[in-house]
Amino acid sequence: MKVLVTPTSLRPDKPSPALQKLQAFADEIVYNPYGRPLTQDELIELLPGCDGYIAGLDYVDASVIAACDKLRVISRYGAGVDRVDLAAAKEKGITVCNTPGANAQAVADLTLGLILAVARKIPVLDADVRVGGWRRSTGVELYGKTIGILGLGAIGKAVAKRAQGFSMKVLAYDPYMDETYAAAHDITSTTIDEIVREADVICLHLPYMPETRHIISEELMRKMKQGVIIINTSRGGLIDEDAAAALLESGHLGGLGLDAFEVEPVGETPLSAFDNVVLTPHTAAHTHEATANMANMAVQNLIDVLSGQECPYVIR
Repeated sequence: MKVLVTPTSLRPDKPSPALQKLQAFADEIVYNPYGRPLTQDELIELLPGCDGYIAGLDYVDASVIAACDKLRVISRYGAGVDRVDLAAAKEKGITVCNTPGANAQAVADLTLGLILAVARKIPVLDADVRVGGWRRSTGVELYGKTIGILGLGAIGKAVAKRAQGFSMKVLAYDPYMDETYAAAHDITSTTIDEIVREADVICLHLPYMPETRHIISEELMRKMKQGVIIINTSRGGLIDEDAAAALLESGHLGGLGLDAFEVEPVGETPLSAFDNVVLTPHTAAHTHEATANMANMAVQNLIDVLSGQECPYVIR
């Protein structure tokens, strides 16, 4: 068995129980030689001859799938599969699986961290003190505010629990809402329109797909409450970033906390000019605990499929 491993957290210089299990299973392992998500051309060069592929944040499009001569499984290191062409994989007979819930607590932690950082402008105040300043800034409290959560999966549920610890009212929208869970945990199941009208903070925990691209549009943002804070620790492309910059300039938006962007790495962005914007490098899932969980699940998924065993996390 030959396996390609591209997540930057899974490297031979970082030994782990998950890698040891994979090394005992596979005859040959090819690791990511670049230390970043791979391009399509790089994947096309590395995937031929591979039976399995543990995929990081690479874009696995139809051209990559077409180049796979032996591949039987793509095991995503993470929950999102929007960067994998599922239709092309299905046509080629390649099983795709993921690791749902493995990083939920880590992402929920960063979500709350970004809310607090934006609401109190923590990064700019820290930077000012470090250079001898003593700037005063008046922020906003979370106590008694309303948070709207778009996507009440494992991460959304974890965010709701944390927000309730700050005495926030929780509204949630999910096209596949777990109504029983929401009712039992004092979460109001509602529509996007109501969340837009009522929420002081809006958090995104949705997958990226054609239907959700720019779901946070200029039109929708203009309908939000003055001073609303928007947080995205999910996928880039959910927010119209240009429109958000214009609404920050006008003062309509109270702030943004973004861990995912339409183009990554971000490079230059007008969003960096605002002190009520906090930007992090798609790092929400990067805790010791979450990376261990994702690694263990991703490796086990791959082994299950290649061994002919039932895998509980197959996407299709």
